[in-house]
Amino acid sequence: MLLGLEIRDILIIDRLELAFQPGLNVLTGETGAGKSILLDSLGFVLGWRGRAELVRKGASQGEVTAEFDLPVNHPARAVLAEAGIACDDTLILRRVNTVEGRKTAWVNDRRCSGEVLRALSETLIELHGQHDDRGLLNPRHHRSLLDAFAGLDRQVAQVREAWRALSQQSAALEALQAEIAEAKAEEEFLRHSVSELTALDPQPGEDEALDTQRRLMQSAERIREDIARAAGALGIDGAEGSMGDAMRWLEDAADKAEGQLEGALASLGRALIELGEAQQGVETCLDNLNFNPQELENTEERLFALRALARKHQVMPDDLAALRTDLSARLDRIEHGADRLAEAQAARDTAQAAFDNAAAGLSAMRKASAARLDQAVMDELAPLKMDRAFFQTDVAASEAGPSGIDDVSFTVATNPGAPAGPLAKIASGGELSRFLLALKVCLSSDSTGVTMIFDEIDRGVGGATADAVGRRLKALAEGSQVLVVTHSPQVAAQGAHHWQVAKTVSKDTTLTSVAALDQGERIDEIARMISGDTVTDAARTAAKALLQG
Repeated sequence: MLLGLEIRDILIIDRLELAFQPGLNVLTGETGAGKSILLDSLGFVLGWRGRAELVRKGASQGEVTAEFDLPVNHPARAVLAEAGIACDDTLILRRVNTVEGRKTAWVNDRRCSGEVLRALSETLIELHGQHDDRGLLNPRHHRSLLDAFAGLDRQVAQVREAWRALSQQSAALEALQAEIAEAKAEEEFLRHSVSELTALDPQPGEDEALDTQRRLMQSAERIREDIARAAGALGIDGAEGSMGDAMRWLEDAADKAEGQLEGALASLGRALIELGEAQQGVETCLDNLNFNPQELENTEERLFALRALARKHQVMPDDLAALRTDLSARLDRIEHGADRLAEAQAARDTAQAAFDNAAAGLSAMRKASAARLDQAVMDELAPLKMDRAFFQTDVAASEAGPSGIDDVSFTVATNPGAPAGPLAKIASGGELSRFLLALKVCLSSDSTGVTMIFDEIDRGVGGATADAVGRRLKALAEGSQVLVVTHSPQVAAQGAHHWQVAKTVSKDTTLTSVAALDQGERIDEIARMISGDTVTDAARTAAKALLQG
């Protein structure tokens, strides 16, 4: 519910504070007094698109603040939660427009975007009028309005989920078909490459091992001669023999040296051990350097084959094994493609059947509910003096989608035998107003927590018809909040709260003011609406009669 609206320096309003009430709030005033400016200001703070120039002449900026009561389960709370904005029982929207055109908005004192404001507005306000394309006149909304009237939220959610599953399975099937088609286009290449890689059987790290082995064999002849010479120098004819002789000579002399050779003998013993280990290492190396020349040729041949295949596939030699695994998998997808396609097609068919079943059930419910809505609207049209008019909800087949297989549109015929057509095109101004009101009364169950605004919806009607319009608005406002901008005294008399919009001119400055009227002031205002500028006693008497019902 809209609790309050504060406007500063907007168009011809310098400062205005309004405290709205539950029930039917009526706003009246002479033509041009500024009633539309109130709606423009409310639309501005809600992020709606409107006038480009809003700032009052001479002011640096204009500002509008709107305060809403927010019950616990109000849908606006979900919008706030998604935007990360905290909220208690009151929601305060504030928006500023500078004279340069820069707009800034806050929700509960937190900066926010126009998108957040517009998302909130969808849950807070409904505007209905002859030129409103946001509400009942927009055919894009008719399907959701019918669903809300019929209470089909659960069925719509099931269809939406079935469509999501169908879309996923269809996408998976298409992706698999494209994958297999692409693979088949290179099947010959894949078979040849896998065969070639399998025959070579490359192993990770093999390139480095072969390169090391090849370099060792290439240098073996040159270094073997030096190593053999070193082996001879260390052997029995070299260091080993000399050290053995020295060992025997010192041992023979040790007994007569009074222990002076013990240290030398111990060191020489250790040296002989180290010498033996050195000899073993050199001999092992010599053994390893003994190779068949064919072995070098075989090593080089495999190394070159690995590197040539790596260049062919534009990978590193160590990646050839992984490449074989990948190409084999792609080839396997071709060879088992029919089975995989059959599985994917079966899953897609199952999802299609589930969607078709859910959509058909929803469509049947919509058609049954359309008949109930038609009857409900026709029942409402009779008190509005349109008992000869015809209203029909058309449920036609449409392309399948997340909302099912139906297009829904409201069509009307204003006289028996006249062709039916879209609501916005067939009905005249007064007729359209009454169609909209009848529809809204029937659809009011989906407006819990929403403030409904009717902008001169009674235009073009008068007398008993205007009285019927006022009574329907009063009934619609029971348990909710309705704001009506009206020129009809019959409608104004039905209001629980009455606001008068007036325009004053002082020193070449035009300003709009809004005042809450008491009972006496209401009589004068309704009398003015009846008789014009000159309020007569007869007009006051008529006004009193209207207020007494």
